[in-house]
Amino acid sequence: MNITQHLLRVNDVSLHFGGIVAIGQCDLEVEKGRLHAVIGPNGAGKTSLFNLISGVYPLTRGDILFENESIAKKSPHQIAKLGIARTFQNIELFSNMNVIDNLLLGRHHHFSAGVFSGLIYRGKALKQEIINRKKVEEVIEFLEIERVRKKIVGTLAYGVQKRVELGRALAMEPKLLLLDEPMAGMNVEETEDIARFVLDIKEELGITIIMVEHDMEVVMDIADRITVLARGLKIADGTPEEIQSNPVVIDAYLGEE
Repeated sequence: MNITQHLLRVNDVSLHFGGIVAIGQCDLEVEKGRLHAVIGPNGAGKTSLFNLISGVYPLTRGDILFENESIAKKSPHQIAKLGIARTFQNIELFSNMNVIDNLLLGRHHHFSAGVFSGLIYRGKALKQEIINRKKVEEVIEFLEIERVRKKIVGTLAYGVQKRVELGRALAMEPKLLLLDEPMAGMNVEETEDIARFVLDIKEELGITIIMVEHDMEVVMDIADRITVLARGLKIADGTPEEIQSNPVVIDAYLGEE
């Protein structure tokens, strides 16, 4: 497959914390327009991999290419500006702000008007405000959260807050979306809703997704390709059908308490 068909390439990447190897010589190729799941037992290095891609942790070795450009030495802010957005395993919203304002924060990379222009609220600043609010309203409609758009986030049910966090990432208009356990802590109905939205994000919005998730039924249903980590090492990579029948993967999961 031609290199230009891969939106993200993780090449021989390692992450060490002193003598502890969090990730060891990991490779990952994510094709544009696909939903690529990363799975593995607890402590496998899944979130650490996300932290490397999003610039939270510096690489110990290797390189990460996004649209054929190295992002290994870029800051989280620079990486986000290139078009990589992320949700978190634990909700990272401003609980005292309403839904609209939380989503607008996801648009901060799209604000470029100067301080003076912003203070007088006209010209370029006004145009940007209109554009950004329009995009936020589109996200609200897409995720079907119109009824809570002006509600304070801290007063919302957990499942709705997870949907708002997904919305804030979408408001960035990303090319690549990193979803860290989007279904964690949800009941069956909420899980089905989020799974549907994740598929719609890929199919309707055309956004490439890397998803870390423990719900294997969901992963096998919606992922195009799966990479399996165990103790910081990649032990398998393939289609859901290939992963389900891989004896190394089966052993890794059976070995987890």
